[in-house]
Amino acid sequence: MEHLKAIIIGAGMGGLTAGIALQQAGYSVEIYDRVKELRSAGAAISLWSNGVKVLNRLGLGQAIAQVGGQMDRMAYYSSTGETLTDFSLQPLIDHVGQRPYPVTRTELQQLLLRAVGVETVQLNSKCLSVEQDEKGVTAFFEDGHQTTGDVLVAADGTHSVLRSYVLGYPVERKYVGYVNWNGLIPASEDLAPKNSWVLYVGAHKRASLMPVGRAPSELGGAIFSEVAPCANRFYFFLDVPLPKGTVSQPETYQEELFSFFKGWASPVQTLIERLDPTTTSRVEIHDVDPLPTLVRGRVALLGDAAHGTAPDVGQGGCQALEDALVLANYLQTTNLGVEDALKRYEAARIGRVADIIHRARKRSDITHGKQPEKTQQWYEELKREDGSNIMAAIANTILGGPLN
Repeated sequence: MEHLKAIIIGAGMGGLTAGIALQQAGYSVEIYDRVKELRSAGAAISLWSNGVKVLNRLGLGQAIAQVGGQMDRMAYYSSTGETLTDFSLQPLIDHVGQRPYPVTRTELQQLLLRAVGVETVQLNSKCLSVEQDEKGVTAFFEDGHQTTGDVLVAADGTHSVLRSYVLGYPVERKYVGYVNWNGLIPASEDLAPKNSWVLYVGAHKRASLMPVGRAPSELGGAIFSEVAPCANRFYFFLDVPLPKGTVSQPETYQEELFSFFKGWASPVQTLIERLDPTTTSRVEIHDVDPLPTLVRGRVALLGDAAHGTAPDVGQGGCQALEDALVLANYLQTTNLGVEDALKRYEAARIGRVADIIHRARKRSDITHGKQPEKTQQWYEELKREDGSNIMAAIANTILGGPLN
């Protein structure tokens, strides 16, 4: 194969994974990001089995297993602490052929950065525009730099600058209807069992604790401004349906959360008491309607730029990883040129990611009381749930991916 060059805009999970996959497909790769230093967007991520399988394929299976959390069980409790359902995830793992790994975003991003090579990534490089012709595609940067390659991957996130170039018009993100506080907290048994994903639900709200990280991180790197220093943490989140645009400051997070979760079970109170407001993120959750196209000539959208989804089915990051693998596979296996390969990538991904967006939105509506009677019905169903329906839904999502 002739030596081809890929330009990747965005050094998040999707961009870095695309870089690794394209390097392995024989491409020379340049990755650019507008930030001055890499900081993870969010505290942690539930990397379900379809995402882990992509990392396995890229030779990173052992590395992700070292930093991932041990999630053996899943449990739902009512707001007052009554057990609704508590079950082993082993049947799911057996069915899909891979354990999930909840992982801090910092450690995942560092792992990917080491694999792609720090020297591949150019920070403080804001891409303003792209131009293309039959010979190649050129990216233009704010500092006057420009670079030309055979293919350009727009992995520049939910606020993508290049999405409107691909579509021909700008896209508005949609408020899903709830605010999410999230962060990391030392794991302890008075919060939740250290091998279980625990969710408290009631009054259209959620409080969640998920194990991340079993061993101290040794994935240093000067390009990073933060390194997760300790092992055995929980990733937590707290969801509250609120009007768009409500204002809040870290110094009032705990007071607000104590008010929102007044009367909830003691582990929820303990969580709010112990969380560090200065490292807790507060996010208004948005998504983006499924896009009519993911490519324009030699330019392909990937990750959140291609499919902004609510986190309610835990697939945002996993879909970026799937994108990266499918894109590299088509670029490596088609001999009809880059544009043909990208059209095949689009055809393989557009229905898959649209389905995830719709399912996440539907799940969010049920969880957060868009139709209160449906939310109440879900609470009642959880009391009768032995895990089989929940695991079947998760397996269905996982097995829809490219590695099955």
